[in-house]
Amino acid sequence: MPVPIPRQRAIPAAESGQAQASSPRGGSAEESVKDASPAGRTPDTAGNTTDKVENNTAHTNLTLLLIEDDPAGSPIVPDMLDQAGKPIRVRTARNLTEAGRLLTDDVHCILLDLALPAPGHADSEDELAVLRHVLELAPRHAVLALTASGDAERGAEAVRVGAQDYLFRDELDGRLLSRAIRYAVERKRSESAERRLAEGRLRAQENRRLERGLLPTPLLEGSPLRFAARYRPGRSRALLGGDFYDVVRTPDGTVHAMIGDVCGHGPDEAALGVELRIAWRALTLAGLCGDQLLGTLQQVLEHERADDEIFATLCTVDIAPDGRRAGLCLAGHPSPLLARPGKPARLLPYDNNGPALGMLPGARWPRMQVELGAEWSLMLYTDGLIEGRIGQGRERLGQDGMTEMIRRQIAEGLRGEQLLRAAVNEVRRLNGGELTDDVAVLLLDRVP
Repeated sequence: MPVPIPRQRAIPAAESGQAQASSPRGGSAEESVKDASPAGRTPDTAGNTTDKVENNTAHTNLTLLLIEDDPAGSPIVPDMLDQAGKPIRVRTARNLTEAGRLLTDDVHCILLDLALPAPGHADSEDELAVLRHVLELAPRHAVLALTASGDAERGAEAVRVGAQDYLFRDELDGRLLSRAIRYAVERKRSESAERRLAEGRLRAQENRRLERGLLPTPLLEGSPLRFAARYRPGRSRALLGGDFYDVVRTPDGTVHAMIGDVCGHGPDEAALGVELRIAWRALTLAGLCGDQLLGTLQQVLEHERADDEIFATLCTVDIAPDGRRAGLCLAGHPSPLLARPGKPARLLPYDNNGPALGMLPGARWPRMQVELGAEWSLMLYTDGLIEGRIGQGRERLGQDGMTEMIRRQIAEGLRGEQLLRAAVNEVRRLNGGELTDDVAVLLLDRVP
């Protein structure tokens, strides 16, 4: 049905659902709308302009799609101007089928007559069936509901369902409609931005919960040792990489620490790292250590890896209940760093370093006895900390460079979390940006 409005203008056929009949080339309504696109806008192969709904209002006139049943075939709306004084373009569709053809990306707002029957819902008791259909058809577009004067309850329900606002047919003029269109477009933008922000927050919360579940919670109750750790996955926006670590205290008072690195950087390697960490904790709490523990972990790796070329390096340390000595096993992994008061930080021996897990069937991993002393700091790390480059050249930091860096930072008074944070930040700075490899570092301190 037509919309009675004081200042009226006939809509050009090229912008209406009547375009097929008036097109000089005899083309379809969709083709005529493509011809009517403003200069500088290039339609794609589907007839859609390349600008997106949420980004094009700063460069082109606002475009309104009027969906209104007009038996006379001459839809009419008033002259309207946007906030910049540019005329608001109008397209008309007599039904939702025509609307689907005219609903291109350069349409900013839809003005919908709620009296229009929805396809397949002619006898439906749902008075807003047509609106629900349009919202499903155009979820990114602003929608204004057009209803009879005095039917505010239906208009308010339309807003509750998803329309940005509602208008009465016999109370419209060009100024009111122009303002309503601009308001609806901006409100839709705001709603979309709020939705994306809420979705981002929800994803961040889920990621934090997932990360808490995947990263270990040290079991050190009853131990005098202090624990700190830093973890940075190499993959952009990843939760975990192939590095893994854990620390537990067994009932006899021994503190067991482990750090490892699965070759590769993808999600499969991250999942395998989590499996190895969980298996290590279970085996350690069951009483296994040294060569027996590593041999069992190799069996786990061989059963869980995606192919035979996947391997993992590992460093395990078991610290005696008195805290003065430890057993060390290395499976192709860099040796820990030991720092003691009055002595320069140094690497623990790695002469008996065994092969990485998964490399040699039936391999053995000797356990070395290490004297720690009364007061010490022991740092376990993955190779991501030592393989970063120094400046623009090909030189890497290496274990010697890392050792000198840690000595200097300890001399500056850094300890615990501060020391690890400073170490990772300096390695990134020396590399000239983010590191491509995963980095895991953990620190155990004994202070009498």
